[in-house]
Formats: sequence, C-alpha cells, structure tokens
Amino acid sequence: MHFLSLHSGKNFMCRLQCMFSHSSGSERLSLEDTQQWSQSLEKLLESKYGLATFRNFLKSEYSDENIEFWLTCEDYKKTKSLFRMSSRAKKIYEQFVKAESPKEINIDYHTREQIKRNVKTPNMHCFDDAQKIVYGLMERDSYPRFLRSDIYRTLLENLMADTTKG
Repeated sequence: MHFLSLHSGKNFMCRLQCMFSHSSGSERLSLEDTQQWSQSLEKLLESKYGLATFRNFLKSEYSDENIEFWLTCEDYKKTKSLFRMSSRAKKIYEQFVKAESPKEINIDYHTREQIKRNVKTPNMHCFDDAQKIVYGLMERDSYPRFLRSDIYRTLLENLMADTTKG
C-alpha cells in the first residue's frame, strides 16, 4: 500500500512539474518550498505549485468552489474596462454568489444581498467582503485538512527521499 501512495505521489509531482514546464526559469518543486506551505494559507497560495496542489486537493474533495471564487475575484480586480468589469461581475455573481448557483459559495444572506446590489454598479471591490469570508473558511477548514492530507504528506515524503538521495 505504501508503494502505491509513494508511486501516486511521484506521479502527482511529475504532473505538477509538467503543468509548469512551459514557465520561465528552471524553478522546480523543492522540499523547502513545500515545507513553507505549512506556515500559512497565504504562503501556500503564493506558490504556483502550492496553489496547484491545493486546487487539486479541493477538487478531490468536491469543494473547490471557494478557491475558484477567490482566484476569480483576484483576477477580476485586475479588470480595467468598466464594460468588462460589469459583465464579469454579473458572471461571478451568477456562478458563485446567487443562491442555487452552480458553484455557490457559503456566505451569509446579508453579504449575498450586498453583492447583489454592488453588481448593479460594479467596482473592483464589490466582492471583497465575500472574498474575506471565503478566505477565512479556507484558512480554518480546507487548509488544515490539506496539511493533514495524503497528497501533501506524500509530496513531502517524496521530496525528503529525493533530498537524501541527491
């Protein structure tokens, strides 16, 4: 059984590195970087490998709507065109915020209603309250589960084994 988890961990590492093989530089997944993911959710999300691993973990638990919403909002904040901002705000609302939406996030009624009003005259901060709530949920719930997960532990074990071999 241990061989299987080790093997799947190696495959996962390979998949992660293949996902980013077209990026600039020769940045590789390192033990030090992977260990830093356990310091904070912020550190995990700042790392491209950390983010990819966390997203994979959440998808495996069928609970990736929070990270998808958070990332979509981060991207939304970079929108310059008011027309584009308006259409994207409506799309985000329909996809994540509206009750019974396909990837409905877990936020309170008041915040949901506030966003509904904000989307009518959107600006770059119209999802900030929901984004803070979702980040808090990930920090308190998903992130600790990720740190205890087989995905993260196997990744650390494989990197430690590679370090002692090298």
